[in-house]
Amino acid sequence: MMYELRVYEILPGRMPAMLARLERAAAVFRQHGFDVAGVWTEIVDDNPRLIYVTVFDDAADRERKWEAFANDPAWHAIEADSERDGPIVANVTSTYMRPASFSPLR
Repeated sequence: MMYELRVYEILPGRMPAMLARLERAAAVFRQHGFDVAGVWTEIVDDNPRLIYVTVFDDAADRERKWEAFANDPAWHAIEADSERDGPIVANVTSTYMRPASFSPLR
């Protein structure tokens, strides 16, 4: 099992647009077999960040699913529509994780 932690730094005032975009994109994620373990917003207001964790069988599974998602016209339409009023994301970081043997998540 492999977990991907994605952290999106959101431009000021654009968190509502980001949440709406991700809510719409969730259907596209499901179509491509994504398992989203959770989605969070950071509480600190001066550095708005959206955080989510996806679960994959392994690195190859991750690559297949992200490639299919990135090439999906439905995703491109969602992204374009969400940025009509300007960009949303300042930066994205990803961390790839495997659970420790004693972790409740495996």
